[in-house]
Amino acid sequence: MSGIDLVSLRGTIPVTAKRASADPNQSEGINATEKDGFRLRTLAQKDPTPSFKDMLAQALDTVNNLQINADRMAQKLATGEAKDIHEVLMAVEEVNIGLQLTMQIRNKIIEAYQEIMRMQV
Repeated sequence: MSGIDLVSLRGTIPVTAKRASADPNQSEGINATEKDGFRLRTLAQKDPTPSFKDMLAQALDTVNNLQINADRMAQKLATGEAKDIHEVLMAVEEVNIGLQLTMQIRNKIIEAYQEIMRMQV
């Protein structure tokens, strides 16, 4: 069963192309379509490493959660519920550093995109 490995446009789901057999029920993949005598199937295997999109979304969620926590702590300090100002300042500074890192990552992504757009094909 030799096939040609193709990469989908998104790069997250591997696709295998092989000659379509006479029996359409022999597909081993999740989704199978036939075009020009080839059957394209997406494989059910997941890559154990997270994609860049997943890692970026997780990092943004983490920074967002830090911001929410720091806001709550600042509100508790303002209402007198929290007595330790040092913990509040540490939480606020942690959010500040996280936001600075997020902005630097955003800047690098934009720079990389602009450099790719400047490339001549």
